[in-house]
Amino acid sequence: MISIRVVAVCVALTLAACTSSTPHDRTTPSTVGPTASSSPSAAPITMADARSCLVTLPDHGPPGPAKQGLFGWGASYGNGDLWVGGLWPHGVIDAGPSFVDHFGRVVMKFGWWREVAGQLRITGRRLDASAPPVRSDIPNGYGSRGFQATGVIFPTEGCWEVTGTVDGSSLSFVTFVLMRANAGT
Repeated sequence: MISIRVVAVCVALTLAACTSSTPHDRTTPSTVGPTASSSPSAAPITMADARSCLVTLPDHGPPGPAKQGLFGWGASYGNGDLWVGGLWPHGVIDAGPSFVDHFGRVVMKFGWWREVAGQLRITGRRLDASAPPVRSDIPNGYGSRGFQATGVIFPTEGCWEVTGTVDGSSLSFVTFVLMRANAGT
């Protein structure tokens, strides 16, 4: 029998996928498109570049109720206080056109599970080149514990460290972002 909690999480995920509490940033970023840096002469990022990025791989998933309530728990990573679900296979986000906004940024959804109470804050920085920081979309309405849907906006391709923080507890993961048009070697 399906629990009310599982049904509520499914409804919340559906709504989060269709709506947002705040509009995405409407300003033009300083770096747009599939280049390694803001320099127009930089070579495109390729799958071969992912080898130098020490990505975070999923672990065994969260314990207890989080397993049923965390979107993407089978591909999750956590530390007991915080968990992030929906990590991409082999730590590489292979973003097709539907994940790229009109500014050339890669927009991904990640589910988080909070064992500590508080508001989630997400930051991120590119590790392999200079780039603006990630932006995040953290909708209201999920309470102070448990599941939290989020959107993370990567301004460029490359190797990225993303950190979620709640009330002094933090969790970081590293992922490599690649636009599908550049997936060649």
